[in-house]
Amino acid sequence: MTTDAPEILTQMKAGARAMWSAGDFPAIAQRYLWPVGERLVRRVGIGAGEQVVDVACGTGNAAIRAAEAGGVVRGIDITPRLLEEGRHLAEKAGVTVEWIEGDAEDLPVPDESADVVLSTFGVMFAPRHRVAAVELARVLRPGGRLGICSWTPEGLQGEFFRILGAYMPPAPSFAQPPLLWGNEQHVRELFAGTGVQLEFEREMATEEPRFHSGIEALEFNSTTFGPLMAVRAELERRGEWPAVRDRLAALYETGSEAEYLVALGRKT
Repeated sequence: MTTDAPEILTQMKAGARAMWSAGDFPAIAQRYLWPVGERLVRRVGIGAGEQVVDVACGTGNAAIRAAEAGGVVRGIDITPRLLEEGRHLAEKAGVTVEWIEGDAEDLPVPDESADVVLSTFGVMFAPRHRVAAVELARVLRPGGRLGICSWTPEGLQGEFFRILGAYMPPAPSFAQPPLLWGNEQHVRELFAGTGVQLEFEREMATEEPRFHSGIEALEFNSTTFGPLMAVRAELERRGEWPAVRDRLAALYETGSEAEYLVALGRKT
């Protein structure tokens, strides 16, 4: 890292907090992510009274399901607005979750205190992958289980990020691309030496309800999804949005299923 890396890292995280606060991420989560949290919780298996930490929990698509399964759940996210919405959704579901503002790279959780650690499309956006992976392993007690869902480079969301990335300035050298969390070998390397033994599966996420066209999907996402809203505003300022709009609409027209990698682990 360069000497100004800590300042750049702080700026990146402040920008991420603002970006995820924009738009209507709860609507995005309900449409795309909510079934994934339910599947992951079922896959990992959570018993009554087990200590669960959901990292980069967003609005709680996994945290709330873990609480419904009987877990004692802490949901941690860098964005206060998402935690506020999570509280509201947990109240509606009739479950208790402890919502904590915190960073995936510096979790406010004691060592070896969790039976289960989860993350659905969250920890993948932490800029320093190894730092975040070590944190997940640190808070997991021996025998504890890990469940992480991340978009794959090969899937629809992978192409989505590549299209946008071609128009955006490069990230700092220490910030790794989020899509690497969708690569099995990369994830194995991240957890090397942590005591977490991994296995992998690939699954598909589908929006519900379905959009009628690629244009409809694009209009919803580009006016609701904070990261895309920010990119759209910048590209409109530069006069480049029409070309990107057409590429994204064509991508959404190809289908609605987005592949993701499920990394399941157990700490020895």
